[in-house]
Amino acid sequence: MTASTVAPARRSSLGRLAFASGVGTSLEFYDFAIYGTATALVFTDTFFRTNDAWFGTFMGLATFGIGFLMAPIGAVLFGWIGDRYGRRRALLFSFVGMGAATLLMGLLPTYAQIGVAAPLMLVFLRLIHGLCRGGETGGAAVLAIEHAPPEKRARYGVFTALGSPVGSILANVAFALVLLAPAQSVQSWGWRLPFLVGGVVLVIGIWIRKGVAESPVFKEMKRREGEKLRRQAPVVQVFRTNWRRVLLAAGVNIGLNSSTFALSIFMLSYATAPAPAGLGLPRQSIVNGSIAGLVLHGAANVLAALLSDRIGRRPVMIGGALASIASALGIFHLAQQGTVTSVNIAIMIGFFTTGLLFGPMYTYFTELFPPEQRQTGMGIAFHTGAVLGGGISPMIANRIMASTGNALNIGYYLAGACLLTLICLFILPETAPARTRTRNSDARTRNSDT
Repeated sequence: MTASTVAPARRSSLGRLAFASGVGTSLEFYDFAIYGTATALVFTDTFFRTNDAWFGTFMGLATFGIGFLMAPIGAVLFGWIGDRYGRRRALLFSFVGMGAATLLMGLLPTYAQIGVAAPLMLVFLRLIHGLCRGGETGGAAVLAIEHAPPEKRARYGVFTALGSPVGSILANVAFALVLLAPAQSVQSWGWRLPFLVGGVVLVIGIWIRKGVAESPVFKEMKRREGEKLRRQAPVVQVFRTNWRRVLLAAGVNIGLNSSTFALSIFMLSYATAPAPAGLGLPRQSIVNGSIAGLVLHGAANVLAALLSDRIGRRPVMIGGALASIASALGIFHLAQQGTVTSVNIAIMIGFFTTGLLFGPMYTYFTELFPPEQRQTGMGIAFHTGAVLGGGISPMIANRIMASTGNALNIGYYLAGACLLTLICLFILPETAPARTRTRNSDARTRNSDT
């Protein structure tokens, strides 16, 4: 076979892997973004009718957070499948469950139609979605990174990370188009359309993922271990040998998730709510600003991932954490000026700085664990941090604003969460092959000199 025939096949394989890695996280964050946007804009009346607008929004955000609570359980379940039976199989199961839950949310009857059963059904679907997303994030990252050459792991892993801004951008675009309709139409049926589009993504994702080969690392594990691999208990091994890394990696993710979900969910609610509770700005303009911020977030993901393959994961992520602390302290000063321009600039700054932290994160978390417990360890660490960060940060921000009336206090809360991220990064080791090889080489040189 000639070089000219090998190259196109290799490019096609990489393209399919990139799409397969990103499509699940795109659907995951698409669902979270459309749910969060719908909560901020319409769910208060559609599912959570109360006399207190802020409390109605809080109830919507609480059901948003419920999805996060199931993710660590999903990480255990699908990590068990992925570490014992294959990454590809676990990914297919989690993706189908997640996509089906998104689609069904768009078909739910409202509170006006069936009363309290409507929010209960919504909560049930949030639980199913959360369980399945617990297997999606870790599985997609592990599959992509285990296909990568060692010196290019982060540039493969960033395909999964890009699913976050891509899914969120698609969600914002979907709602931007829906908001072109009359307000009554949006309230009655228009909000359903973005959820139903999730069904299209589900079909495309299944087709793409069925064509991706199993991870070479898992194939080698299966060849070497045989039936022994299927008898192992990965979650037991993780907590027996690597519980410190699980906790520290979860701490890293707390600051990132707190900031990104406060930006994407709470900021939309705060900017568009009527005064005095909010800034009373036009919904469409703030949604457009969020789209611009997510584009910058994606660009920062790629930049940080490529840089981490060259100089290491920790230096890049520490820089991202420091930038996120600074932006958290500044963006609410900007937002309180109360103009569309000031709010959108704040959103863009926040998304760019958190993108620098997020770009190498999936790769870094994957490298922290050995192959036989990798999907389980990475998934538990990531989603535990997500529960304690993104799962509750919109609710905390909502309560801070309701009790103090001062958005600056939310910035202090987010800066504190990012400080925790920074501390955990200083404790965790470097994992990038370029840096670890250099460190090992230096150690051998010192030993030879003595």
